[in-house]
Amino acid sequence: MSMTDNQPSVIDEDTFTVRRTIRIAAPIEKVWSAVTEPQHISRWFGRTVLDGTGAGALGTITFPDYGAVPLRVEAVDAPRMVSYRWGNDDAAEQLPDKLDEDHSTVFTFTLEPVPDGTRLTVVETGFDRTSDPAANMASHSEGWVSELDKLVALLEGDA
Repeated sequence: MSMTDNQPSVIDEDTFTVRRTIRIAAPIEKVWSAVTEPQHISRWFGRTVLDGTGAGALGTITFPDYGAVPLRVEAVDAPRMVSYRWGNDDAAEQLPDKLDEDHSTVFTFTLEPVPDGTRLTVVETGFDRTSDPAANMASHSEGWVSELDKLVALLEGDA
């Protein structure tokens, strides 16, 4: 299975949600590490630092062209689901050690073992609380395509 088989993100303007489901030819344990362990997240996404593990852990995710975005682990159900809140809206107070609850979105990775690998779904919600919901949904929709394609390349290259 090649990366080109994976569909792009889907924007739901009624629920202010961006969703993308992909298949990765790697076991669920490898995918779980890639979306939960900072040293692995940093290899495909932004440079990630967390002050611990599990729900409540705080940190940042840094993108070269954007800067540091505050990040918090919201929920964990290993190895099936992990949910993060991040404050990367232009209207947010950009303090690396403080998450602006009013201008943040939540993205959740759900993992499911399938024949020949793992089905990974990301759902990002809360765009109705951002400064420009339509623009932010469009931007993040594109972002999940490029970032998750990097994840697939990383994991399938290591396979």
